Amino acid sequence: MLDLLKKGILIGIGVASLTKDRVEELVEKIAEESKLTEEEGRKLVKELLEKSEEARKEFQDQVGKRVREALGSMDIPSREELQDLKARIEKLEGQTSVDK
Repeated sequence: MLDLLKKGILIGIGVASLTKDRVEELVEKIAEESKLTEEEGRKLVKELLEKSEEARKEFQDQVGKRVREALGSMDIPSREELQDLKARIEKLEGQTSVDK
């Protein structure tokens, strides 16, 4: 039954959007309605927070990947390429000031 509750919560409210306060609030409500023990409630809170964090990280990774792909297809120079160009310009500027 506890697994069914977990799945229902995770699906119903979107794992990535769970905050600690919201998880505790939901578990408290579920505990009252389903007569969970205090220990079961703590375990449920911990597990839901872990799942929420995993989902958030996965979401961030996916967004980052998509942004990098989009930038790559737009032929926009990377930070490293810009730094290389800056170093080359500074080197050339140094050479021209020595030549004067």
